[in-house]
This record gives sequence, C-alpha cells and structure tokens, in this order.
Amino acid sequence: MNNFWLTLPTEIFFGKGQLSVLGKELQKRGAKCVLLAYGHSSIKKNGIYDKVTAILNDAGIKFVELSGIDPNPRITSVAKGAALCRENNVDFIIAAGAGSVIDCCKAIAAARYYKGDPWDFFIRKASVTKALPICAILTLAATGSEMNGGCVLSNEATTEKLPMGSYKLKPRFSILDPEFTFTLPKYQTAAGIADITSHVFEQYFSNPDVPITDRLCEGVLKTIIECAPIVLEEPENYDARANIMWASTIALNSILGLGKEEDWATHMIEHEVSAQYDITHGVGLAILTPNWMKNVLSEETKAKFATYGRNVWNITGTDDMDISLKAIEKTAGFFKSLGIPTRLSELGIDDSRFEVMADSALKYHGIGGLKRLSKVDIIEILRNSL
Repeated sequence: MNNFWLTLPTEIFFGKGQLSVLGKELQKRGAKCVLLAYGHSSIKKNGIYDKVTAILNDAGIKFVELSGIDPNPRITSVAKGAALCRENNVDFIIAAGAGSVIDCCKAIAAARYYKGDPWDFFIRKASVTKALPICAILTLAATGSEMNGGCVLSNEATTEKLPMGSYKLKPRFSILDPEFTFTLPKYQTAAGIADITSHVFEQYFSNPDVPITDRLCEGVLKTIIECAPIVLEEPENYDARANIMWASTIALNSILGLGKEEDWATHMIEHEVSAQYDITHGVGLAILTPNWMKNVLSEETKAKFATYGRNVWNITGTDDMDISLKAIEKTAGFFKSLGIPTRLSELGIDDSRFEVMADSALKYHGIGGLKRLSKVDIIEILRNSL
C-alpha cells in the first residue's frame, strides 16, 4: 500500500430540499457578488434557475451570469468567465449543472487570478496559486467533480482535451439533491452511469492491490449494477437516484484510489476521441473500456480481473483466465444494457485519425498504470472498438 495524502474540504449537503442552505452558506462565507454559471437551458426548464436566483435575491447577493457552457466545455468559456469575474469583482462562483459546468468553473476560478492564457494550466506551463471559491449544484450524476479538484477542458484551436487539477479547486460546498436528476433524458442518465463505472475501474484496476480500497471499489460497482436498471426504468425512483448520485461522488473524491497508483489510460484515450469528434464522454468510455480490458489482460494481470469477476459478478470457477474473460464479457454486457452505443462506428467514427489520437495521447506523458500503453496498444484498443 503506497503512502497517500488526503484532504476532503468540500461540505456536502445531500438530499431533498438541500438547495435551501444556499443563501445561508454563501452569507457565512462572505459572498457579495457571485458568478452563476450553467449550461444551455436545462436548469431553466426544470426550475432550478428560478429557485437559485430567488435565493440570491432574498439573501441580497448580487450575481452575474455565464450561460451556454457546452457538455465538453471549451477553454473559450473559461476566458469569458474569468473576464466577467474581474469586471464585476466576483468573490464566489456557483456552478449549477453537470460535471462540464463544474469543470469549467474550476478553470474560471483559477484563471481569475492568472494573467496568462488559461490553457497554460492544462499544458503544465502554469500551476494554480490562487482560486475563487466554488459552490456546485449538481444536476447529473457522472463526473464526481462536485467533490474533487480536477477538471477537463477542450481547446478547439489545438484539437486537444486535457485534464488539470489542484486541491485549491475543490468546491467549498456542494448541493446534491437526487430530485434534480429526475427529468434527465435516459441517454444522459445512462452515459453518466457509464462515466461513474469507468472512474471506479480506473482506480480498481491499478497497482498495488489494496484490500480495503479494492473492497470499497467492488461495493460501489455492485451498487451501480444494481441501481442502473431501476433508474433507467423508473427515473423518479428517489432511492435508486440517490444511490447513483452518491456513487458518482464517491467514485472520484479520492477515497477509491487511496494507496494506489491508479490507471486512467482509458480516460486519456477517450479524451482524444471526444477532442476529435465531440462525443459524449461516458459513451466513449463505455465503448473503450472492455477493449482496454482485453488489451491489458495477461498472465500477470489475470488475478486482478478474476477477483473482479468473482466479487462483483459472482462468477465461479478455478481458472483465473476463464473467469477474467467472462468478467470482461459481463462488463461489455452491462454497458450495452444501458442502451448507449457500444461501437465507435455507431457514432460515425472510422480509423482515419487513430494515429493522430494515439500520438496525442502520449504527447505530454505516458499513460497506463496496470500496463503502460504504447502507441501500438492505443491503436489496437481503438480498432477493436470500431
């Protein structure tokens, strides 16, 4: 078990009606003017926008708005948001939406105090030294961005999609009301579930084996598998929605990776796919993950996959390789059951950019912890995903 450092400064207000704490919590933290950031129209359609603005007005807190943040957020939105913060002396950011909105707001929070190009944070040219505080109001269970310091942004000018992070970017508090996810389209819910599942895999399938951490991962995976079909068939089933939402937070708030190196190769490959084709992140992960599993499965890694098969899918037998292959089939079957695409070709993607994507994935650093992937490996995973 590796050494680790853990800080979880984000306060979580979880459950029905928790939006009611927003005004008090902002006042407690001395907020005078906030940036209210959101996507396109969903929070206006489901009533969250009206509730938030009413709370801000009642609390006497001024606000300016940044709307239209895309599902794969762009660095251009960061520059626009940072300018709004400077011009209006914003002292707090409210990110109301899915992980894309929260991710964009984290970059805005850092860019507010940075004089250079915000993309510098993503190409490791600059590090976060100061950031505006953030409140996240979650509307989609997927990324876990409501309780971590990471974010992923796209740069259309360079056709790149890259991550960056800092503990300074962890939200000060987050409001998680499962009822806010009731009206989500089935496709978005399914893509979010795939994203959550992949986050657990990236930490579970990594070195070294850490029994306590691995058992936590397995518990989260079993809960996702149990609740996913309920949520998809009964979108207003509060308990199922609540379990999926909390699984999303736990899956990427650092807890499930403690003592491990973690992997993240599948995410790095998917970032290249969505940078080129602007596809839904969770869908890309669902397509790539089983093929990454097949690529890294070997005599050295089969014990890990067999443990996964036995503990998560209840597969019996004594042959670790056989159990591993069955577990991968079960994984692919689970993603298929979500009703989302299972092949890149279904999204209009061919192999014409595979070499470019593989080179880009390795541009800044190597990828993979369970197995270090080569350019040949990445292209093989992509081809097998067609």
